[in-house]
Amino acid sequence: MSQSSSGIQVNLTTTDGTAVVVVAGEIDMHTSPRLRTLLLEHAGKLTGPLLVDLSAVGHMDSSGVGTLVFIKREIERSGRRMVLIGLQPRVRGVFEITNLDRFFTIARNVAEAVGA
Repeated sequence: MSQSSSGIQVNLTTTDGTAVVVVAGEIDMHTSPRLRTLLLEHAGKLTGPLLVDLSAVGHMDSSGVGTLVFIKREIERSGRRMVLIGLQPRVRGVFEITNLDRFFTIARNVAEAVGA
C-alpha cells in the first residue's frame, strides 16, 4: 500500500516476513502532520513492533522529530515498541544533537531492528 502526500511517501511492506513502514521524502512542518496520520494508520494494522525505515529520508526538521516522538509514545502506550531504521547521516545528526538517539532505538537495517 503506497500513500503519497505533500512530498512524502509512506508504504507498508514486508521484509523477510517482518512488516516495515518505509518513509521516503523530506519530513518538515508541511509533511509531518500527514506522516503522523499515516504512521498511526499503519501502526493500527500491526500487532508487533513498529519498524520505520527512514533510509529514503534525506532531510528532517524539528517538526518531523516531534512527530516521531509522539508516535513512539503512542506505540509504547499500547505495550509495543518502535524502531527507526537506516537513518541517513544528516537525519541521524538531528537525533544525535538533541540526544534523541538515546531515546529512540535506531537500527542500521531490518535484521538489526528485529533483534533490537
